[in-house]
Amino acid sequence: MGHVFADITLKNAGDKIRVECGAIKAPEVRETAVRALVDTGAGTLVINEWVQAKLGLTVKGLQRVSLGNNTKEICKVTEPVEVHWKDRSMSCEALVIADQRSVGDGNVLLGVIPLEAMDLVVDPTKQELLGAHGDEVISLVM
Repeated sequence: MGHVFADITLKNAGDKIRVECGAIKAPEVRETAVRALVDTGAGTLVINEWVQAKLGLTVKGLQRVSLGNNTKEICKVTEPVEVHWKDRSMSCEALVIADQRSVGDGNVLLGVIPLEAMDLVVDPTKQELLGAHGDEVISLVM
């Protein structure tokens, strides 16, 4: 199977809260569009230091992670990031890999947690990302 990429938009979730509180205006929300490598072997969202700086994400802590080459590394864990794919979105913390490491095409790895939260699946035949239940997005309001 070849690589599957997805065009996604990442937004600083803390900025979105600051807009709701009136501390900043909506155009001030930091965001960036990236081409992410979809990796069902990765647990969560992985970004590099450039993306972290572009979004202005603060570091909440450190986490030991196992990389695909079976090495262990200490990565920064950021405040929540909003992940947007087409009409779907979710928020999660991101792991930050040092810039000298290859992360996807140099920007982002989209792992299983954001994929499942947005109800997305990988079509290995077409090598593309799809909504698990078509284009219909189901929202539950409680």
